[in-house]
Amino acid sequence: MRRKAAIPLILLVLITLAVGSLLPRGQGQAEAAARPTLRRGATGDAVREVQQRLKDWGYYEGPVDGQFGPLTEKAVRFFQSRNGLTVDGVVGPQTWAALGYGGGAAAAAGPERPGVNIDLLARVVRAEAEAEPYEGKVAVAAVLLNRVADPRFPKTLEGVIYEPYAFESVANGRIYQSPPTAEDLRAARDAVNGWDPTYGAVFFWNPNKPVSSWVWTRTIITQIGNHVFAR
Repeated sequence: MRRKAAIPLILLVLITLAVGSLLPRGQGQAEAAARPTLRRGATGDAVREVQQRLKDWGYYEGPVDGQFGPLTEKAVRFFQSRNGLTVDGVVGPQTWAALGYGGGAAAAAGPERPGVNIDLLARVVRAEAEAEPYEGKVAVAAVLLNRVADPRFPKTLEGVIYEPYAFESVANGRIYQSPPTAEDLRAARDAVNGWDPTYGAVFFWNPNKPVSSWVWTRTIITQIGNHVFAR
């Protein structure tokens, strides 16, 4: 009798486990599984992704071989130091996000132009144009998008934003200090949807602040708020 009673119980447990395995995991769990924490000694495809991204953005000059060695660690540290992150040489959640691998809310927001991370774009708008008029916010977002389309710059939004020495707010970590407001997000979406108050500019700067003399050799198109825009 005990054996007969145990059989239905075992079947119930097996069925429960089988059904549970078919249920979708939470987004955070899936993201954690897809983006493991990487440090020296790690190997595999995730390491290759990091190496390739760092190489594309000019931080890494070694082979893309999936081996997290001293060269990769050095590149990760360099990237972290230039982007306001904790410099530990470890690719954790914040470093993954800074490398453009986030998912989550930004992906769910779904910009009209495929492949554009609206949240990240809006963060730069917030950091670079917080005190600017609305048109000036859209203009800053438009410059970043114009750079993506310009062969002189990286081919992705993340590549443009995290290009070494490109933006002060990225270098000093300001883009991580305050989340974008609804207005920042709206400005980013307006730029993505085609509004370009700069008429194709790929540079902007505040003429009242110290800047490289080289930038004044660019062709100035317009000024909006405190920023000059040029191509």
